[in-house]
Amino acid sequence: MPPFETSFLILLIVAGLAYLLGSVPFGLVVAKAMGLPDPRTIGSKNIGATNVLRTGSKKAALATVLLDGAKGLVSVLLARAVVGEDAAQVAALGAFLGHCFSLFLNFKGGKGVATFIGALFGLSFVLGCVAAVLWLGTLAIGRYSSLSALVAASFVPVVALATGRAGMFVVLAVMAGLLIWRHRENIARLQAGTESKVGSKGA
Repeated sequence: MPPFETSFLILLIVAGLAYLLGSVPFGLVVAKAMGLPDPRTIGSKNIGATNVLRTGSKKAALATVLLDGAKGLVSVLLARAVVGEDAAQVAALGAFLGHCFSLFLNFKGGKGVATFIGALFGLSFVLGCVAAVLWLGTLAIGRYSSLSALVAASFVPVVALATGRAGMFVVLAVMAGLLIWRHRENIARLQAGTESKVGSKGA
């Protein structure tokens, strides 16, 4: 973690505001705005872009991934600009937690992939690019969205250490660990060979 030079109260406010922004369920908002089925009623019952894609709308899925990513990116950039680097990392975690445990959905939410990557771009453009390339590359090869997320999340903290960004390791490891835990059912299906590929209608 970076040196904590900001008061605990300010960091708590930053965390709360980032959490509120992260809580906005854009997958649900986009689906309703475009007259699509509630993504919580189909596929994996998730509000993320991959499940929104199962409504049959690529435009809705793209809008969802961009908006979910923006939650993490905007939270980090605003916190850094107004407060400082320690607040930026707190904001990254806050937005991520908001997406995973949305205040507006009774503390249920998505798995955090787009918000995680968006926050990464805010924290470090290089790490954001690494995560995006890993996610897209793995997806292109295997067409498993869950596996792509797991690979990206697993490697990013390691890359942070290897590239001299050790100050980000703790927050990245926490987010990566939670993201992996949120994918525990996907991991079981991957092991069983029953995980659905992108474009399919399964869970």
